[in-house]
Amino acid sequence: MKIAFFELEGWEDEVIKQSFPTDEIYLSKEKLTPETLPKALDFDVICPFIGSKIDASILTNFPNVKLITTRSTGFDHIDLAACQAKGITVSYVPGYGDNTVAEYAFGLLLNLTRRIYWAIDQIKETESFSLEHLEGVDLKGKIMGIVGTGRIGKEAIRIARGFGMVVYAYDPYPDYNFAKAFDVKYVSLEELLKSADAVSLHCPLTPETQHLINVKNVSLFKKGAYLVNTSRGGVVETDAVIRGLKDSIFSGVAFDVLEEEGDTKDELEFLTDPAAKEANLKTVLENHALMKHPKVLITPHNAFNTKEALQRILATTIGNIKSFASGMPTNVVK
Repeated sequence: MKIAFFELEGWEDEVIKQSFPTDEIYLSKEKLTPETLPKALDFDVICPFIGSKIDASILTNFPNVKLITTRSTGFDHIDLAACQAKGITVSYVPGYGDNTVAEYAFGLLLNLTRRIYWAIDQIKETESFSLEHLEGVDLKGKIMGIVGTGRIGKEAIRIARGFGMVVYAYDPYPDYNFAKAFDVKYVSLEELLKSADAVSLHCPLTPETQHLINVKNVSLFKKGAYLVNTSRGGVVETDAVIRGLKDSIFSGVAFDVLEEEGDTKDELEFLTDPAAKEANLKTVLENHALMKHPKVLITPHNAFNTKEALQRILATTIGNIKSFASGMPTNVVK
């Protein structure tokens, strides 16, 4: 087979070469874009990460591709309809760091509730040991709202219970056995938003979850609530966050992901794109406002990024390619 890997960091190269000793391998640190297309285009397998947008225009360059296996749990950067039309199998990594992402979400929450980032920044910038404006709140006894109780959501629940929090959960497919074991109360999204002192989002981005948190329901949040998102940026309508901050609904917001995240990162490319949409530009500008807002913490889609999780991601991806080659594909996106 001819296999192309994109968005590599370098440490993966030897592992990949050893895993496919008789195959033709292409290794690149670049995102897969129209500008970074390799000279050879006759690959059987393409392996991107979340920064590569695989749409119909990209796929036209790879007439032989039979498998696209993304090194991520999310696959919203891949045009599934275009792949289906070309008979291309798409696989993903269903679980690589359930605890990894959940731990990061609580790291963000603790930064908000105990004002850790602001305290550290104060010392570094001014060398002041003043406690003014650094008063925090306890997590113990507070209501934690978990939206999405898949693998990562369940890990977040375990952590919340470890902090002595009361846990409310929302999921269209409740796991009542798990809820009973960990004393979790499944409620409607409306009740969760009204009741929770802190809300953490752990659902995939699908047509059903697009703007799950939006301008229509942001007013339902309990006054003074904290919102954490380590899932996908599109789950939250950016306008809703702006409104929630303006109306003092949120005491703090922490996002590892942003709506229109790619355009925010690659502004020059976005601004020179003739197809750029005015609505996207508005969101990019709103993202910049959030980055500078005193009640907001933004991190660069980093929740997955631990040594252990990265190794698990690569191992699962290699397994996906080998199982596809054997005629028994695994972790296929349905």
